Amino acid sequence: MNTLAFFSGRPGAGEVILILFIVLLLFGAKRLPDLARSLGKSLSEFKKGKDEAMKEIAGDKPEDKKPE
Repeated sequence: MNTLAFFSGRPGAGEVILILFIVLLLFGAKRLPDLARSLGKSLSEFKKGKDEAMKEIAGDKPEDKKPE
């Protein structure tokens, strides 16, 4: 039996509920908002860095650098 069959393909409602329940048990209800907030900040910083790298690759100067 394939042990990864439960999580193969797109997760269904039961799988999402199970994952959320496990996260709730591991971290507790009080820490979940802090975890979500820090995850959101991390994603926005990652996107900002990716956009700056793409601008540098394309040959554009980053906006926060002063012209010399």
